[in-house]
Amino acid sequence: MRILVPVLALVAAALIAATGAASPATNAAAPPHSSDSGPGSVGVRLVDIPVDLADDPRARHYIVDNLRPGTTVQRRIEVLNTTDSTLHVEVYPAAARITHGSFVGAAGRKRNELSSWTRLKHRTLDVPAHDTVRDTVTIRVPRNAAPGERYAVIWAQVRGDRGGGIALVSRTGIRMYLSVGGHNPPAPNFTARTMTAQRGPGGRAIVRAQIINTGGRALDLSGTLKLASVSGSLSAGPYQVQLGTSLAPHQSEPVLIPVTDEVADGPWRATLELRSGLLVKKFHAKIRFPHTHGMAPAAAVDAEASGGGALTGLIAGILLLGTALLIVTNRVRRRHDVSSGAGSAPCARTPASETHRS
Repeated sequence: MRILVPVLALVAAALIAATGAASPATNAAAPPHSSDSGPGSVGVRLVDIPVDLADDPRARHYIVDNLRPGTTVQRRIEVLNTTDSTLHVEVYPAAARITHGSFVGAAGRKRNELSSWTRLKHRTLDVPAHDTVRDTVTIRVPRNAAPGERYAVIWAQVRGDRGGGIALVSRTGIRMYLSVGGHNPPAPNFTARTMTAQRGPGGRAIVRAQIINTGGRALDLSGTLKLASVSGSLSAGPYQVQLGTSLAPHQSEPVLIPVTDEVADGPWRATLELRSGLLVKKFHAKIRFPHTHGMAPAAAVDAEASGGGALTGLIAGILLLGTALLIVTNRVRRRHDVSSGAGSAPCARTPASETHRS
């Protein structure tokens, strides 16, 4: 069994109420996500994460793992009741998918491969007022499971009655990202195809970046945009990426960055920094906003090589240090030669055609 460490971070970006739509994703620790059911609510959060993923922000929010076929793992979850009365909470796994840039959990008990591999120790929990109760999630990967990434959600659901035969169902949940493979999980990666500057009906500037997931794991994207005038010293930002964009491998969707200041048309040098978990990449493009409502032509994007600047600096530093050591060594040798030759006959000069000793 994998070694786990306790965490008190929310399973943020959990999925909300009966529509099954995904709430905005976040890479920051937060209180437990709660359903909106009047005064007080029910929330759910993750208690354990694998030690080898302790530095990955996504693993603090969601159940994220890479498992070999035939492996069984467990995760603890905690259900929170902030109401003034005991809540009868149903907990169960359901299918999920990533579509149009959003992680969407099935509103009912629809099953897929991952949800069929998942069990809860307790299917229902009676959670006292202003208290918490823990449950255990067990995932058993079949020995014949095919490689690839699967998605599901653990729902915490409360049923109510509004009267008149109308039932109220409130649910909140934890995303599950499970990759089946060997010891090394598929590497995450992504790139930006284009950046497009546009203005809304009120003249508000927006930058749209078309992102494609070129890696083997799903992405939950966040980041910032900075603008610098091409001619002059004006700068603007950073502006936060509009959260909620999830991409399965090989999917491509736009990421939107609202520019919250009033900015001139440009041209601007746009620098977009995007992250998913521990993966961080930068992209640059020259953009110009339309003067009125509309969208400018898409601009080509230059990707900044990950770690390229640091590697170049390291190589340059090594070369500089080697040159300095060579100079010092030659000086020491020359002093030694002069010292050992004092008082003796002058040395004959080496003909120009011969090679000098270094």
